[in-house]
Amino acid sequence: MIEIERKFLIESEAFKKEAFKKYIIIQGFLNSNKERTVRVRLKDDKGFITVKGKSSKDGLARFEWEKEISKPEAETLLKLCEPTIINKTRYNIQVGKHVFEVDEFFGENKGLIIAEVELEHENEAVEKPNWLGSEVTGNIKYYNSQLSKQPFNTWKK
Repeated sequence: MIEIERKFLIESEAFKKEAFKKYIIIQGFLNSNKERTVRVRLKDDKGFITVKGKSSKDGLARFEWEKEISKPEAETLLKLCEPTIINKTRYNIQVGKHVFEVDEFFGENKGLIIAEVELEHENEAVEKPNWLGSEVTGNIKYYNSQLSKQPFNTWKK
């Protein structure tokens, strides 16, 4: 139940042409403490509740537990979440042996696009597509829990 992932900014929207799947995500946080987060998510018509632990020092790994819940349960829990609810479209893109999940944010985070790739181990090599930009792994301002507290449109440019 340890999640290992790297995060990157996106340099172009070319990834959209390469996506084999896309879906809408609405999510909020019941708890966004840096020691642990509790997330509620609607992904199309499915609900999920997720608990994540504190990240490693390099930001690559952390505990993650997720359970599917009903759509009505997720909708009810979203009403209890801390501000801000996050809205995004997620695109899945196969690159080599990895699937990149690219999130295009809307609402108060409109303009931000982040790619994540999950790994089996921390030193695993990743083939980087040409639309991939700077790595932001470990930079907490790009964590969804932080984007709910300090949305992208509040950042000083």
